[in-house]
Amino acid sequence: MEIAEKSFTDNKMIEIRNIKKSFGSLEVLKGIDLDIEKGKIVSIVGPSGAGKTTLLQIMGTLDKADSGSVIIDGIDVSKLGDAKRSAFRNKHMGFVFQFHQLLPEFTALENVMMPALIGGTSRKEAKRRAEELLAFMGLSDRASHKPNELSGGEKQRVAVARALVNKPDVVFADEPSGSLDTQNKQELHRLFFDLRDQMGQTFVIVTHDEQLADLADRKISMKDGQIVE
Repeated sequence: MEIAEKSFTDNKMIEIRNIKKSFGSLEVLKGIDLDIEKGKIVSIVGPSGAGKTTLLQIMGTLDKADSGSVIIDGIDVSKLGDAKRSAFRNKHMGFVFQFHQLLPEFTALENVMMPALIGGTSRKEAKRRAEELLAFMGLSDRASHKPNELSGGEKQRVAVARALVNKPDVVFADEPSGSLDTQNKQELHRLFFDLRDQMGQTFVIVTHDEQLADLADRKISMKDGQIVE
């Protein structure tokens, strides 16, 4: 049984309407309307305090808007209860953060497998999928290493593999290359575009990196809680 009925079947992956969010008296998002197409890399840029990360977290169901709707691949996630929203997030979304947030006590392979196991995938299938993704990332020989044995670039590629293990509809990334040196940053950016081209993966990326923002299929600029593109 599906979590909810889908409201459309066109090429929109995300449809946001009139999203508002305040923290106390501070109005962070002031009525955001935004459509994001499937299979595209979309960057969100703007000065600190513009509302970029808050918008990303609402799209990714990590936070709730005060009002408005968020529709992901036809499902209005803003109407789901907590349990169904968590299940939807695990199955349909992947996340990459500035600091990889890998679990230090587990190997690279185990970290990648984790979301699949949480989602009810068999251990055998989760391991097969994780190994496949690590191979795609060029990390097969690092699968048994724990995070403290990996370089910064390797850790972030493991984090990307983890985000992809459940074959999500969309990957949300918040400053994914912010802690990397120039070479690792460029390799990570190239990886995103390879994933778009070879897997049709949709990405929504909050970034201060102008090079990545300009390479994206679409660049969205925010200022003072509004889109100004």
